[in-house]
Amino acid sequence: MKIAHVSALESFGSRSLVIHGVMVLAFANAVFAGLFIGGQLGVVSFVALLNFTAGLWVAHSVHSLGNATTGEYSGVLNELADRTERGGGQWLGIGRFGRLLALIAAVTATALLTAAQVLPGALLPVATVAVGIIALVTAIVGFLIALGASYDESQQRWDDRLEHADAEPGEIDG
Repeated sequence: MKIAHVSALESFGSRSLVIHGVMVLAFANAVFAGLFIGGQLGVVSFVALLNFTAGLWVAHSVHSLGNATTGEYSGVLNELADRTERGGGQWLGIGRFGRLLALIAAVTATALLTAAQVLPGALLPVATVAVGIIALVTAIVGFLIALGASYDESQQRWDDRLEHADAEPGEIDG
């Protein structure tokens, strides 16, 4: 039995868009709760939503490792471009790893600045280390994905060269 809403999430790109949307909502609400809700409720809400976002981020990054080599998925920005432009291809000239590092820097800076405003002095170093570890794990996973994609591209170029070199003498003889 196929359910339309569930079958729409069969491709990794669609699932990735949904997870990124949930992460954006959770992170925006964490910043909102931290800055605008006072007292203990604001602190607890900030920490809980930030932890939820971090868990999704790390889990999705690790899940992306298995889908980077299928050719089905080339990053959330390219997934959005494919859905909006219908032309596909590389619409953004920056590499996937560079985009990921910029995103990590922006999210980490926002999380740390909000934590500095919200958390009491004793919790701030713990939050700083936690956010730093999450950023580091995400950067490592992003590097591994970029490295794997680069290796696959290099391997494909060598295979194409070898195929072309094998075909060339046959064309001369035939």
